[in-house]
Amino acid sequence: MVKPKFEKLYFDRKSLKEMVSLSKDFHGKMETRRSVREFSDDSIPVEIINNAIRSAGTSPSGANKQPWHFVVVSDPKIKKKIREAAEIEEKAFYKERATEQWLQDLEPFNTDENKPFLETAPYLIVIFLKKVNIDEKGREHKNYYPSESVGIATGILLSALHLSGLATLTHTPSPMNFLNKILDRPKTERPFLILVTGYPSKDAKTPILSKKPLCQITSYF
Repeated sequence: MVKPKFEKLYFDRKSLKEMVSLSKDFHGKMETRRSVREFSDDSIPVEIINNAIRSAGTSPSGANKQPWHFVVVSDPKIKKKIREAAEIEEKAFYKERATEQWLQDLEPFNTDENKPFLETAPYLIVIFLKKVNIDEKGREHKNYYPSESVGIATGILLSALHLSGLATLTHTPSPMNFLNKILDRPKTERPFLILVTGYPSKDAKTPILSKKPLCQITSYF
């Protein structure tokens, strides 16, 4: 059994006034985040993407297994392949798979099977969930709570990109196993989502939406 190692925690304890101010400031910044479907093709330094992924990599995970892998796609040929494969699944969704209620719920967003943003945006970050970790001898080791862990990491990644000044869109065509083939990822990994990021186009529009107030999403005991 491996003997656990610990180090002294460094914790910057702030004043209550500063904590309230920081929490309000963060909320104010995140309140401006919107999902964007119309992107500019303006280039973005990959350093921004790398720093955001580093932030995602700080996420907590079950037994610190870190069950995620991020594939950064900027090659136009690869983006085109992803778009073509995604639109095949999206067409089937809109024509066959989606229920009438689901389609009605999507009407305010004015979406269809066409996904040009998959080619236009400078970066696609494809997030994979690793069901197991494989060591240097090829042995598989189970990951614990991978869905929860990857979900938390994705939330941090979204926040990091937004606070860096980029627009984002979470895209989840279903099924997404075509991503394993296009991006040469093993079967032990499951595509979690495609995170589209870049600058919004100059004429980008988003639907007018409202978020539920605190009283509707919170309980206190």
